[in-house]
Amino acid sequence: MRGLRALALAAACLAGAVAAGDAQDVIQVPSPILTLDQERLFEGSRAAARISAEIERRTNELTAENRRIEAELTEEELALTERRAALTPAEFRDLADAFHEKVQGIRAAQDAKARELQRMQEEERQSFLRQITPVLAEIVRERGAVLVVDRRSVILSAESIDITDEAIERINEVFELPDAPEPGPGERPEPPAPGSPAPIPMPGPAPAPDPEPEVPDTPAVPAE
Repeated sequence: MRGLRALALAAACLAGAVAAGDAQDVIQVPSPILTLDQERLFEGSRAAARISAEIERRTNELTAENRRIEAELTEEELALTERRAALTPAEFRDLADAFHEKVQGIRAAQDAKARELQRMQEEERQSFLRQITPVLAEIVRERGAVLVVDRRSVILSAESIDITDEAIERINEVFELPDAPEPGPGERPEPPAPGSPAPIPMPGPAPAPDPEPEVPDTPAVPAE
């Protein structure tokens, strides 16, 4: 009962703090703890959106490849079935076993590609979070806070301690730099200023998260 009273009191205080401010602006309540929605941060940052677009492109390519392989294996299975009447039982069994082994190998290879794609997606996300740490640290210093927690793990908090929108805006300003003019003959681009964030790397070529790409099922070869 005491816990419910405390929760209700906290909610009332938070609501009063928001209502006391301008309807367009939320009062920034000094707090040593700030909240951040990591999913919305990743989706709202244009630099991170490029990574997501690349992952989606590779996922679509792998899905298309799996469907093409599935069609080819189905066609090969039908051809093997048509040949069955002209083969001895032993010959057909050998061809069916070889076909089954081929399908299993293809399936393992495509599964490995899907796992690699998921691993790359997670690594790129972690790399992005590491590179924006200086931006988040700056906001923390300005707010006089000492801790940032994931908003999804918080039951109740004031909107003013959520820094997601502010972080997205600053990240877009820092990492979305205008295109530099092409250097003339003998000219070299100026090195980045000390302390400036490094550009976010795009994933390099890798074997082609979510949705998880479809992997062709093993065609059923008619039994002898």
